[in-house]
Amino acid sequence: MFRLSIVTPEKVFYDGDVASLVVHGSEGYLGVLSNHAPLITALQPGRLEFRDKDDKVEVMAATNGFLEVSNNVATILCDAVERASDIDIQRAQEAYERAKSRLASLSSKSDEESSIDLPRARAALERAQARLKVYKETH
Repeated sequence: MFRLSIVTPEKVFYDGDVASLVVHGSEGYLGVLSNHAPLITALQPGRLEFRDKDDKVEVMAATNGFLEVSNNVATILCDAVERASDIDIQRAQEAYERAKSRLASLSSKSDEESSIDLPRARAALERAQARLKVYKETH
């Protein structure tokens, strides 16, 4: 077992002992077990999964952030995280469609004409895609 803390700007989302952790890192998905080597990596929007001390698997959708592993403690700092069971599929689909529409409108305008922030629009699309994917994988 090792300690896992998941922290968002609003709250400590989770703080407890876990047996394993899988996150979407900057180079793809990676797993963490107890006594893992020290590590710091950026997180991409995607599935976050851990097995708690009671052998229950928790699946979530997480946004951009960071993972630090050191001395049997894993700390995730991310913009937002949502349990798969709490995802509102209709809201997630609407967010996806809005983000897709914003990006499509950007491609038809010059940089000077566009009032939409391209990195922000891409991040919104990635978050919506992650939420939809996690929902579909778990329902």
